[in-house]
Amino acid sequence: MDAVPRARVQLAGSIALAFSATAASVALMAVSAWLLSFAAEHPPVLYLEAAAVGVRFFGISRGAFRYTERLVSHDVALKLQSALRLETYSTLARTTLLGTHRGDLLSRVIADVEAIQDLVVRVWIPFSASAAVLVAATIGIAFFSPGSALVLLATSLAAAFLVPRIAQRASARADAAALPLRGALADSARELSRTATDLVAYGAAADRLARFTDIDEELRVASARSALVRGIGAGAQVLAAGTAVVGALAIAGHQVASGTLNHTMLAVAVLTPLALHEALSTLIASAQTRTRARAALQRVEEVLDAPAIGAGDLTDPGVAVADPSLGVEGLSAGWPGQPSVVDGLSFTVAAGEKVALVGPSGVGKTTVAATVLGLIPALAGRVDVEGRIGYLAQDAHIFTTTVEENVRIGKRDATASDVAEALGRAGLALDPKRIVGEGGEALSGGEARRVALARLLVGRYQVLLLDEPTEHLDGATAAALIDDIWTTSAALPVLVITHDADLVARCDRVVALG
Repeated sequence: MDAVPRARVQLAGSIALAFSATAASVALMAVSAWLLSFAAEHPPVLYLEAAAVGVRFFGISRGAFRYTERLVSHDVALKLQSALRLETYSTLARTTLLGTHRGDLLSRVIADVEAIQDLVVRVWIPFSASAAVLVAATIGIAFFSPGSALVLLATSLAAAFLVPRIAQRASARADAAALPLRGALADSARELSRTATDLVAYGAAADRLARFTDIDEELRVASARSALVRGIGAGAQVLAAGTAVVGALAIAGHQVASGTLNHTMLAVAVLTPLALHEALSTLIASAQTRTRARAALQRVEEVLDAPAIGAGDLTDPGVAVADPSLGVEGLSAGWPGQPSVVDGLSFTVAAGEKVALVGPSGVGKTTVAATVLGLIPALAGRVDVEGRIGYLAQDAHIFTTTVEENVRIGKRDATASDVAEALGRAGLALDPKRIVGEGGEALSGGEARRVALARLLVGRYQVLLLDEPTEHLDGATAAALIDDIWTTSAALPVLVITHDADLVARCDRVVALG
């Protein structure tokens, strides 16, 4: 709340406007009931003017108050949501995302952060405004029918707080479970979308689709339970409203019969509870929303409170030097808080050298790369990098924009001529303004890898770390790509992580892990 200036003032204003809108609806029913009751006696028309103006005022003002409340409440809610999302981004920028479940993380950053908006608009404001209107309506009825006011108070408390509380507790487990299930569903959907071709090729699609369907079914069951509880609660609220109307009819009718209450007020005592209970009917959904919002914000809090692992980005890739090199001495590498996966590793890569880092899968090659890049700290030993270090990732992301903007990832202030030069050195004869499609779908595998290479070249990096540069490429395309990389980096130290025997054979030396 402190991150948004005047947020508390806006929130208080939203509650006041919501109270005014709901109170206007209740007052509209009360004044209309009195007007119709009194008009049935055919009094002089001037006697009805004040009430007619009141009906017109409350009818217009409730819409105006509600519209203004929506503007103010959504403004503060969206500001709070933006502040929370920026804080989440800032936290993630300080840690590495290697090894994280991206689908679940995306669900937390997008859907779960939006829960702050639900908490403001659908929980805090409705409950606060309804409580105030409940008190005001009860006091107003008490002036002429205390018995009816007590019945109204009892039934309203049941409809506004007791029933929503019971409904919230009854569906709490289902509502809380829905958030992790949505994260798991997002993880599964992301996995399917990224690996669909391989899954079909290896006959594994049915199993993964069944897993996706199972998660979706669990989510459907949780949502159905929540809806069932909400429906039963809504029925209980209708019973509470009916009790208020029947009670008011009995008590106020007895007062009219005994002469202690003007007969025109009977309609006011009987119909006002209908308008009030209609305003309270959304509070069951608000109570359930509170459970989901708290669970969602707890998931966001887990992201914010998680200890940083290494660094999120190469904030300082180093400065340009005349003689670039890479040296590793007695390195023990591993994730912070975990046992080391590589111990006593030493090697050097001088300017113009091409060194292959090889080993079986899972032996720690990517961990060494993350340590060399400075994304995670070395557990022991040292890494000396002379020159600006750049990284060509195995799965470098291609953004849904132009070739030019994708290349500028390597240097945000690169000029058009810088981009064109980098594309030329990378062996790409592509229009810089060409749209590459979602995930680079308009590019071939080789072209996508060369766009990623152009990012390195435009940034003038002097020490290159290549992670499986020929993976998923056919032999001819891979050979052509390596030819261009070797040509453009002839005077640079290059460390290559690979399983490709042909690429290993083209390197000057081999460092084997495991």
